[in-house]
Amino acid sequence: MTSESQNLSNLMWVEKYRPKKLDDIVNQKEIINSLKNLAKKPKEMPHLLFAGPAGVGKTTTGLCLARELLGENWREDTLELNASDERGIKMVRERVKEFAGVIKLDLGNKNDKLFRLIILDEADEMTSEAQTALRRIIEDSSKTTRFIIICNYLSQIIDPIQSRCVVYRFKRITAEDVEEYLKLLCKKEGVKYEEKAIASILESTQGDMRHSINVLQGAAVMGSVSTNTVQTSLGLSGKAKVADVIKLAIAGKFNEARIKLLELTMVYGMSEFDFLKYANQIGYSMKLNHPEEFAALMAEYDHRLTTGAHPEIQLAALLAQLGKLGSKSN
Repeated sequence: MTSESQNLSNLMWVEKYRPKKLDDIVNQKEIINSLKNLAKKPKEMPHLLFAGPAGVGKTTTGLCLARELLGENWREDTLELNASDERGIKMVRERVKEFAGVIKLDLGNKNDKLFRLIILDEADEMTSEAQTALRRIIEDSSKTTRFIIICNYLSQIIDPIQSRCVVYRFKRITAEDVEEYLKLLCKKEGVKYEEKAIASILESTQGDMRHSINVLQGAAVMGSVSTNTVQTSLGLSGKAKVADVIKLAIAGKFNEARIKLLELTMVYGMSEFDFLKYANQIGYSMKLNHPEEFAALMAEYDHRLTTGAHPEIQLAALLAQLGKLGSKSN
């Protein structure tokens, strides 16, 4: 790790306090116990598939397991990729295949590692063609490589990959566990906090530990974690920006909503699937007069994006449909 990335890790609480051992993972006790048992018999280690909501510890668990299996120099034999950055078959053929193709000889030395690890994050963002190519690589490299595939939506992973992995379904972290952890961070950082402010974070982040920590840090840099600083921190988040887009669309202000949407996707780099995820949460919190029609819209456009429709066109069409839905409520 470079000195620059180390400094960044120290600045960002999400990285600074990222667990290093499986025992330090918050919640997910059944999964952690199962993985610890697997780690005791590394020769029998299968490919793994972690599925579940954002910010519940899937990636952190994968990194902790890599340390457990490969030791102090685990990074030398671990390739960590984010599939949402490079979704296509080119990434699979070049980066994954090249890394997985390196043959490690077992010379009988206890210090020799049995395999290399590939941690593939946000794999549900990969195209079906890329996933098919990945399936072949998983088969061909099983003697030298183990895969830890991570996704938010298990349904977006093709069946041939699911059948080659042991699937672990991560659950949302309870509000009590998130609250306890946030207060622990405040204590470690010497930050004063209000109980109402912590409750406000919990209500907004819905069990997403990563988002909770980011909001907490955003509030803390303003002096203390108060109701006002938390609201300010939340106002700077992507979810709040999506809320602005949805409210404008439902109010019938299509052009304004579309401009803000393009700003989110092109300037801030928010993916179309993240936009839909936040829009879905926000829509229900608004207590619309026709929630069943809103649910049908979300399902329809999620399906369109999943099947490969042009995201900019589809999201603009969604805003137009939300305008029609809003007019019914008036």
